[in-house]
Amino acid sequence: MDEARARILIVDDQKVNLDILVNLLEDSYEIAVAKSGEAALRAVEADMPDLILLDVVMPGIDGTEVCRRLQSEPGTRHIPIIFITAKSSVESEAEGLELGAVDYITKPFNPAVVRARVANHIRLKRYQDQLEALNTRDPLTGIANRRRFDRYLEHEGRSAIRSGAPLSLLMMDIDYFKPYNDNYGHPVGDECLKQVARALVGAVDRSIDLVARYGGEEFAAVLPGTSEAGALKVAEAMRKAVRALGIKHQHSQVADCVTISIGVGTGVITRHDQPMQLLEQVDAALYRAKAQGRDRVVGCQQP
Repeated sequence: MDEARARILIVDDQKVNLDILVNLLEDSYEIAVAKSGEAALRAVEADMPDLILLDVVMPGIDGTEVCRRLQSEPGTRHIPIIFITAKSSVESEAEGLELGAVDYITKPFNPAVVRARVANHIRLKRYQDQLEALNTRDPLTGIANRRRFDRYLEHEGRSAIRSGAPLSLLMMDIDYFKPYNDNYGHPVGDECLKQVARALVGAVDRSIDLVARYGGEEFAAVLPGTSEAGALKVAEAMRKAVRALGIKHQHSQVADCVTISIGVGTGVITRHDQPMQLLEQVDAALYRAKAQGRDRVVGCQQP
């Protein structure tokens, strides 16, 4: 995250307060505003901010309820929230901090204090994002790891429930990778994994499509808003991309080069547990792809 272009959402039902805060911060940050708790939740869903300045007292959904909802969701609980309040009692500050807010800004605003506290929390958020990136990247291949995959699947599952759009998953396995490792050695096996990972990532066109190393020689992908036909097309592109690498594999029983088997599944998600159920179905499709001879794509609906 670039501190100079960090995104800040300012939430206040009073136009005068919004104007003051926007004027104080717009030269240094990208600013969005919301005039109600409902609008704030919609704004967060549409474009995830790096920091939220949130008025405590608002009609309808107040600031404490907005904070509670954001903190209850894994996809938004990492967003730092600074409460805006006219209250200055120890009790009210303690309540806000217990809900998950990181700081308070009191009215009337002190410009120097507002800028300093915002800058401090933006710097802290940038540092935390860097640590998170390291924790969710596979150290060997450089792509997303299992932890990142699980989180993204959970996040996109919730989005699919709200939107009604289909969610597609892919599970991929390098064919006969154990004899490859045993005969060529682990350093060569590691290089094979790196090349396959790059080929898989290169086969997807959209930034919202996530390809991850699932474990060992197994990879997985989340394709939000993708139909079954679209997912099968992506899977076939991945299979061909890996074959096109031409990595020599004399110990494979399916080809003289490295190949992959892929299971594909698509679902319209209506419950929170469905993404994991879909993943189980995709894993079963991958098993069928192996049983049917490998180096192929098999969908959940195929026998």
